Amino acid sequence: MPLPYENSTSGERALGEIQKLLRGFGCSKFGSMVDDGAAEIMVQFEFHGQPVSVKASIRGYATAWLKEHPHTNRTRCTRLEHERKAMEIASTAVYSILRDWIRGQVTAIETGILTFEGAFLGQLLLPNNKTVLEHMQASNLLPAPKGE
Repeated sequence: MPLPYENSTSGERALGEIQKLLRGFGCSKFGSMVDDGAAEIMVQFEFHGQPVSVKASIRGYATAWLKEHPHTNRTRCTRLEHERKAMEIASTAVYSILRDWIRGQVTAIETGILTFEGAFLGQLLLPNNKTVLEHMQASNLLPAPKGE
């Protein structure tokens, strides 16, 4: 069974769709960045003066893809080439996932299911340029997952 989004082809085109969606929603600023070292894609925007920073792990998706498609002695490339392929597939897929996730959050806000703050709480930027989620993790404000 294929991993969701593994056959995505839109890649960075999805970024343009995110920007169009956020502008239509009323966001006044928009930016994106790829952090090759951290293997993350970041989308930042501002809504009514509230900055938001959404990060998505390329490496996380690549790990999931490799679990679904492990390298074997029948694979027609080296392990390193297989891992590179996973990162290429992941970098395309993550853009599409972000687009669909942001579209879902905006739809939930527009239909009254969630408030803006409820939809993007973990991604809201604080004055120290950390997200609410990063602050909570650094301050040990979240309970440890069960089993750890």
